[in-house]
Amino acid sequence: MRGFSNTAITCTTVVALGCGAWLLRSGTEHGAPPQPSAAQAHTRSGPEVPAGVPALPPSPPERVRIPSIRVNAPFMRLGLTATGSLDAPPTNKENLVGWYEAGTTPGEEGTAIVAGHVDTADGPAVFYRLGALAKGARVEVERRDGTVAVFSVDAVEVYDAHAFPDEKVYGAADRPELRLITCGGGYSKRTGYRGNVVVFAHLTGVRPSSAR
Repeated sequence: MRGFSNTAITCTTVVALGCGAWLLRSGTEHGAPPQPSAAQAHTRSGPEVPAGVPALPPSPPERVRIPSIRVNAPFMRLGLTATGSLDAPPTNKENLVGWYEAGTTPGEEGTAIVAGHVDTADGPAVFYRLGALAKGARVEVERRDGTVAVFSVDAVEVYDAHAFPDEKVYGAADRPELRLITCGGGYSKRTGYRGNVVVFAHLTGVRPSSAR
């Protein structure tokens, strides 16, 4: 699976990662999910991001933990829809994330893609606070082989649905990288969420799983 490109994904499925129905009931002013600030975006100049640690062999992910935003959720496998966009976890499973199984496994060399809902019809979902992540935050992925791949956040950005940078988000990488994706970019009663929040991270550590 090493070196696999995610170019099969043609676009994101903005609506599928958050319905926004509960915002209409609770009020968007107080219920809207946090959005990343400009300070969390990639910088155009400055020091290079550290190289990280050597890549791991392929192994499917089983659970993701993001301590700073209190995420602790199991994985399911995701494919593509009939239109070529990334599929999404079931809308009735608020604490579940999906991994694009035709691509890179988290910790392997390349770009691993993980998606989760920002909300469901009943309220906030697993990635509701994804936009509140800061650079340097830790993301841990427990893998089937008994290892935990530890990632460090490099940037958190938000994109309009009509200007989503497919290559930047899904493109191949020569080190182990991770993308976490959910809906964001503001909410419209007419069209729903306007875009996506994307977290960029790279592998910085590996440890045995305490569950083994």
